[in-house]
Amino acid sequence: EGMHPMSKQRLLFITTGGTIASVRTDQGLKPVLSSQELLAHLPGLQELCQPETLALCSIDSTDLGPEHWLSMARAVQENYALYDGFIICHGTDTLAYSAAALSYLIQNADKPIILTGAQQPISHEITDAKKNLRDSVICALDPGSRGVMVVFGGQVIAGTRAKKDKTISYDAFASVNFPTLAQVQGDRLVRFIPSPWPAGPVEFGRALNPRVFLLKLTPGLGPELIPEIFRQYDCVIVESFGVGGVPQRLMDAFAQGLGDYDQTGKVLILTTQVTYEGSDVGIYEVGKRVQDRFRFLEAHDMTIEAVVTKIMWLLAQGCDSFDQLQQRFYRQVNFDTFYH
Repeated sequence: EGMHPMSKQRLLFITTGGTIASVRTDQGLKPVLSSQELLAHLPGLQELCQPETLALCSIDSTDLGPEHWLSMARAVQENYALYDGFIICHGTDTLAYSAAALSYLIQNADKPIILTGAQQPISHEITDAKKNLRDSVICALDPGSRGVMVVFGGQVIAGTRAKKDKTISYDAFASVNFPTLAQVQGDRLVRFIPSPWPAGPVEFGRALNPRVFLLKLTPGLGPELIPEIFRQYDCVIVESFGVGGVPQRLMDAFAQGLGDYDQTGKVLILTTQVTYEGSDVGIYEVGKRVQDRFRFLEAHDMTIEAVVTKIMWLLAQGCDSFDQLQQRFYRQVNFDTFYH
C-alpha cells in the first residue's frame, strides 16, 4: 500500500549536473551547484517529504553516456531498499536517452524513478526548475507511481516515450506515439494511464554494449562508408525516409556489411526520420525488397532513444539466434512498443 502522507516518504535526489544545477560564469553556464545547494532553492520541500541527496556527477548532459546510465542504475540499486522514490536531476539534452536506458536497466520497479531537469537554472529569478522539481515530488508521492518516468512541464511521460522536441520552451518534452501517463496540476496528480504492476521482483541490468551506430539517410548518400560502419559497430540503426526502406543503391553495401547473423552477430534496425506514427517497412515495394534480401529488426512505434538503448541492453546480454534477439527486441518494456 502507498504510505500515508503523515509518515513522510523518503525521497533520494540524485544529481548529475545539467542546466538545473548551473550558475552563470564567464565561460557560460556551468553545472556547479551541489545537490544540497540545489534543494536549498525549494524551501517547502521538507513539508512534503524527507529529502536526501546523492551527487553522482556534475556534467553537461551532452557529455553523458552509457557508463553514466549504468552508474545511475547502480545508485538506484544500492539505495533501493532505503527510499520510497528516486528523483534524478539531469540536463535536458540527453535526458530522453537516460530515461529510456534506465527503463531497460531497472525493470519491475515498485517505486517511482523520475527524471527531471530544467530549461533555466534554479538559481535564476525566472526558472522552470522549481516547478519541475516540485512536480516530480508530487508524482513520486503518489501511491500509483512506479517505474521510470520523465516529469517535465507538468507532464508525466513514460521513460521510453519521452523526446526533447523544443530547445528553449518550458514544455520541452513530447510523449511520442503514446499518451502522457499523468499531469501534475498544482499539488494534484491527474493520472490517465496506470503504471504497470511489477511482474516479479525488481531487476537491475549491469551491462550495455555501446557499439551502436545511428545512420541518417540523406537523398543521394553513397554506399562507401557502410561496410566500414559495420566493421566498427555491432548494430547499425538506419533512419530511413517515411515508413522505412533502404534505397536500391545501398542494398549491396548493407547486405555485405551485415553478413549472416550467426557468423557476424551484426544487427540492422530500420526506423524512420519522421518523429510520429512509426515505421512499417513492408508497405512499399522498396521495403519489400529489403525484406527479401536480409533479416533486420524494425523500430515500428519506438522512439530513436528507446531503440538505441534497448539494443545496447540486449546486445550486452548476448542472444543465441536472430529469432531470440527479435523476440526480445519486440517484447514490450515500460510501454516502449505496441507492435506485436
